[in-house]
Amino acid sequence: MSRPRIFITGGAGFIGSRLAVALSAAADVTVYDNFHPQAHDGNPENRARVSDGSISVVEGDVRDPDALSAAIAAADPTVVYHLAAETGTGQSFDLPARYNDVNVMGTAHLVEAIRGKGPSVKRVIVAGSRSVYGEGAYVDAEGRAAMAQERDPARMEAGDFAVRDDAGNVLTPALTTAACPVAPASVYASSKLMQEYMLAQCFWGTDVDVGILRLQNVYGPGQSMNNPYTGVLSIFARQIQEGQILKIFEDGDIVRDFVLVDDVVEAFRLMGTCEEMPADVLDIGSGEAASIVDVAGSMLGMFGRSEKDLTITGQFRPGDIRHAVADISAARSQLGWAPQVTLREGLQRLVDWSRQSD
Repeated sequence: MSRPRIFITGGAGFIGSRLAVALSAAADVTVYDNFHPQAHDGNPENRARVSDGSISVVEGDVRDPDALSAAIAAADPTVVYHLAAETGTGQSFDLPARYNDVNVMGTAHLVEAIRGKGPSVKRVIVAGSRSVYGEGAYVDAEGRAAMAQERDPARMEAGDFAVRDDAGNVLTPALTTAACPVAPASVYASSKLMQEYMLAQCFWGTDVDVGILRLQNVYGPGQSMNNPYTGVLSIFARQIQEGQILKIFEDGDIVRDFVLVDDVVEAFRLMGTCEEMPADVLDIGSGEAASIVDVAGSMLGMFGRSEKDLTITGQFRPGDIRHAVADISAARSQLGWAPQVTLREGLQRLVDWSRQSD
């Protein structure tokens, strides 16, 4: 039996480079990456990871249809992982054209390249985002599912950060599953949802299976500490080492689901290699809630700083959501996947790596 042929857009990045290595022992792997400084500066180990000669590296941009088409034709992949994307809620508000050019048009170029130059492709797996849910799953005072409304900037300016329904009643957060209605609250989120729609619609009725993993907050060694728009934990690590006081938005009780990059890579690996790929959208996270203020305090302690070296600012950003925790039961049952690393262990790995990278 011939070896699988894998093509990974964004394949030299934080997640992609690890995925390329994980797959390279049993497959021929080609990574396609534009090496944008915002994502790659200060992280030479990600590029080095795919540069030992066992992985084919193509420098190119998903916005360049001719280059992408040529790379797909040369690799003739059986499985395509689409990880290339502009990320960051805040930046997308300022640069909507750039986000749509990369995330939406880049995906369209990939579809056309596969149709025209990639007849061997059987699976396309996209790195989706939990941001497509907006505020996500909530219940009312009686425990019934309720639709959260976008938070009112005037209330937030007054220090009221609660999530409410359309009648103004305060809601209680719940675990978010793929059954939760999508309600993107940022340009970034809308562009990521469009990626999902486009792939599902463009390959409908073909032999190409489309898999979607909606990722929660991915973190770990190798994540850019220089990119101000992504990776809050790596940003904290840099700020702590610089002796800064950490500035925590809203009232500090923003809740996130942090999942270590190694666990995410395993989910992607399984999606590409399992006998029958799950048809459902799968949520990938730890399934555990962690408040930003608690995580910041833990990291300060790991660096030997006082856990009080932070300040609650009350500031907020358009498109930010209050509570995000995944229900990962579908990934467990359909993919046989579960996170293996606790948040505390993962934070220690990040802290140790950032010290070595300083």
